Amino acid sequence: MATRFDPFREMDRLMTQVLGAERAAAQMPMDLYRSGDHYVAHFDLPGADPGSIDVNLDDRTLTVRAQRTPHPDEGVQYLTKERPTGTYARQLTVGRGLNLDAVSASYADGVLTLTIPVAEEAKPRRIEVQTGSPTGIEAAPA
Repeated sequence: MATRFDPFREMDRLMTQVLGAERAAAQMPMDLYRSGDHYVAHFDLPGADPGSIDVNLDDRTLTVRAQRTPHPDEGVQYLTKERPTGTYARQLTVGRGLNLDAVSASYADGVLTLTIPVAEEAKPRRIEVQTGSPTGIEAAPA
């Protein structure tokens, strides 16, 4: 069996044990991209309690919250405890031009997916160009 020694990981592990602080890994990584006429955001939430996932939209602030519940520690002695627990939250400020009334959310395989459609008025459209003299404007005599 191969082993790998990472001195920074060991220091982080020791500091966590000594100080009892949650590691910086208690994050909610996200991918965000546009696909056609909607935006898609994937949030990594492995181990989150599905019933604790909460998505709120207040004006232009989108908030995602989730909770990982710790397993009972009675009668166990941890050799390593790297999986953070507790409440996680991430906020995004969304721009104008999105249809915020039609946001959809799904959770599968530890990934929360939000789909946010682009509003009709923000979609690209073709403007027809008129030819000839503009209506209502007479050419000035030379």
